[in-house]
Amino acid sequence: MHTGSAEKIRFPSESLYLEGLLIQDRFSQAVVISHPHPLYGGDMHNHVVGLVAEAFQELGWTTLRFNFRGVGRSEGDFDQGLGEQNDVLAAVTYLRDRGMGQIILAGYSFGAWVNALAAQQHPDLSHSILIAPPLAMMDFTFLRDDSKTALIVVGDRDPFCPQKDLRTLLEALPSPPPLKIIIGADHFFSQGSAELHSAIKELPLLKTVRHES
Repeated sequence: MHTGSAEKIRFPSESLYLEGLLIQDRFSQAVVISHPHPLYGGDMHNHVVGLVAEAFQELGWTTLRFNFRGVGRSEGDFDQGLGEQNDVLAAVTYLRDRGMGQIILAGYSFGAWVNALAAQQHPDLSHSILIAPPLAMMDFTFLRDDSKTALIVVGDRDPFCPQKDLRTLLEALPSPPPLKIIIGADHFFSQGSAELHSAIKELPLLKTVRHES
């Protein structure tokens, strides 16, 4: 069980300020969690985003979930995923400034796409977890040279991540990451929440030796 308390924060991204929710635990490992599409109601309080945060907190990781530009009290406007990549990198910088050592990304739906793109730009980001990547709506072909995706979690009833598209992507990857397909789950994980939680907690990467912050 996590020992940290939730702290409402603001941090800069370019000329903007974004709002976030930080839970800093005793270890110097942290995760940036990105929410689904802003134009369809996605924000840092999304149910799936909360599940992801809880799984990391139960392992002693510091978690930072935040609202992309133009969402909630975050300044700016939706930027088609371009400025949002800078928002992710700004969140990473914020955690570095707070003394975090290892930092990984976890993103749900639109957040998975933005995180995967941001990870390609940042040499210090070695791992990204993709939850329900919307392959039918967004271009993920840039992952064909990817070595940073550490886990993909998707429901078998997710119309935005068709199984055939997922297989095509995995076959193109030089080293396919672990894949967890949750039976009965759709894109919103109205079923399968417990399985999603477990898939994250059971990832060996998250159980490596931890260091006091």
